[in-house]
Amino acid sequence: MLKKGLVLSSLALLLAACGTGNSDSDSSGEIATSEGSTEQEEIVIKVASHLPPMTDIVEIAGDVIEEPYKVELVEVSDNIQYNEALLNDEVDANFAQHEPFMEKFNEERDGNLVALQTIYNPVVGFYSPVYDSIEEIEDGSEVALPSDSTNEARALAILEHYELLTLDPEVNKYEVTVENVTENPHDFTFTHIDLLNLTSAYEDGVELVFNYPTYIESIGLTTEDALLLEDEEDLTFALQLIAREDNQKSAEIQALLKAFTSQEVHDYLNELSEKGHLEPAFDPGE
Repeated sequence: MLKKGLVLSSLALLLAACGTGNSDSDSSGEIATSEGSTEQEEIVIKVASHLPPMTDIVEIAGDVIEEPYKVELVEVSDNIQYNEALLNDEVDANFAQHEPFMEKFNEERDGNLVALQTIYNPVVGFYSPVYDSIEEIEDGSEVALPSDSTNEARALAILEHYELLTLDPEVNKYEVTVENVTENPHDFTFTHIDLLNLTSAYEDGVELVFNYPTYIESIGLTTEDALLLEDEEDLTFALQLIAREDNQKSAEIQALLKAFTSQEVHDYLNELSEKGHLEPAFDPGE
């Protein structure tokens, strides 16, 4: 079952630890009743997430998770809080990022987060309020890139795929930045913008804007409106269920993982796949 948590307005979250304590329960999680019988104690698993369809998937997982577990969705308002909350043991897992983004967080914060399972691969690309085709792209155009390094690399790879620039082949493709652009025939001007503000860059008239379908749909656009779409078959940037090293093998997290990879979640992803929004990144039941 799903319990809807409060939105996190700051990193100082007043969240209880995973599970509910009860002095009358034994080590197996069962509660003794006055008749001498036992019943299982409800165990709440807190999962931080951000926007649909990520939050929708958390809710579906909460609907199908086996007893005695219940999922509490803890909604956050940016791309920092869900990792800070997990690192600080304020939630038990999160679902809002791909593994390269998580690894960068671990590196910067000496974190212990671990990626458990790919769930879906969002179809990302570049959108333009000015151009209707690649052929129309003019020299000197401004290109809005994500300010975080992992998504910047992903965006630059798309531009290279469409032969709009050339990247240094000696640099890991998941670590490239604008400093590694060796050929820029269109003399693009690159502007780094926080992922959550890229949609505003489009509205402000920036010629080429990288974005996720989750964000760009807020202004009525879909992947059908994209000028350039990613052509990447591997799952490096697929969104994953994330936990910590210390709880990843716990019964709670394993039950959560089973719910996230359920047929019900997969069916929902297939619906979004038909709209070009994403591609499922797991086989249910495996």
